Amino acid sequence: MAELTVSEKAARSVRAGHPWVYGEEVRAINGAYKNGDIVSVVNAKGKWLGAGFVNDASKIRVRLISRNKNDRFDEDFFRRRIAYALDYRRSVMGEDWNACRLIFGEADHFPGLTVDRFEDVLVTEVLSLGCEVRKELLYRLLLEALSARGVSVRVLYERSDAPVREKEGLEPYAGYFAAPGLETEGSGHVLITENGIRYDVDFVDGQKTGFFLDQKYTRRLAGRLAAGKKVLDCCTHTGAFALNAAAGGAESVTALDVSADALAQAAKNAALNGLSDKVRFVRADVFDYLDRLAAGPRGQFDLIILDPPAFTKSRETAQAAFRGYKDINKRAMQALPRGGILVTCSCSHFMTDEMFRKMLREAARDVNVELRQIEARRQAPDHPILWGVPETEYLKFYALQVV
Repeated sequence: MAELTVSEKAARSVRAGHPWVYGEEVRAINGAYKNGDIVSVVNAKGKWLGAGFVNDASKIRVRLISRNKNDRFDEDFFRRRIAYALDYRRSVMGEDWNACRLIFGEADHFPGLTVDRFEDVLVTEVLSLGCEVRKELLYRLLLEALSARGVSVRVLYERSDAPVREKEGLEPYAGYFAAPGLETEGSGHVLITENGIRYDVDFVDGQKTGFFLDQKYTRRLAGRLAAGKKVLDCCTHTGAFALNAAAGGAESVTALDVSADALAQAAKNAALNGLSDKVRFVRADVFDYLDRLAAGPRGQFDLIILDPPAFTKSRETAQAAFRGYKDINKRAMQALPRGGILVTCSCSHFMTDEMFRKMLREAARDVNVELRQIEARRQAPDHPILWGVPETEYLKFYALQVV
């Protein structure tokens, strides 16, 4: 195995638990390797720090997969890692593991690999070269491990079409994985049930893997808070928050999105659950709609849900995102009556919890209201947060009362 000597800064980061070594942090190379190989990482004194996937084409030169010097990176190593990931989900998700994230990249020590389960369909995303060159092995081991746990898989579909693959020197790819017993064509849709609500998941053409599983339990909370209330669900996407609110006994639900395709999918999901007459779908830009709402009388809605797409995907744009989040949250606070509830989220890692809370405090101050916290949450535990890897902690969720 080739050996890369890294700077003291990189060594400190690795010792603190972070799995990435950047290109400029490599000081020396001992031995030959191909991009995608597993290499050792050592400090300036030759002390072993870990081993990981190497890729000279990426800004992240090495993605660590092990800190155990005794590990042998054979098939059994990856078989054990997959078993750990699946058994963790069975433990923390219980009956909800029929629709959950089975592998969450670095949090499961599979850098750049995502696997979502939608009943008997698996949808994967591969964003690192190290997993790309091993994906057939990983898929075979995953199917084997699920079968051993009583899970029958009908389809494995890969959605590796994110632009970030270019940073690894990889071409975008999407398609069915062929293996005995798996379908390699079909509708591209599957039905799942979450919180007692049925959804049609478009895993071929939907966003990301087709459905956002990380808000499973926050949606359940929002549904409970919605009872008897007039609810506005902004950026409804597939309608999940809106449908939880309707099923939870809301007096009325308005589901807002700028995308006609998203609204059509949300309406389809409402029909699946017999909730079409309880949800009104509106196509509009969230900023424009909230501006008009804030300019009118308070109390048109008494629960507003803000679950926008990530406003920032880099540190450089975090301050601009701060202003965007502040604008929509301020408008929502202006529109709510005293005692009304604001459910607000950010799914960007770069919008830290400290920044998000600061934004909410400033927005409340600007419109002269106080906020009383009902609950604060993170993503569901099938998207685990690995301490020492801040990139795995990305979802911020607050339920707040305007007082």
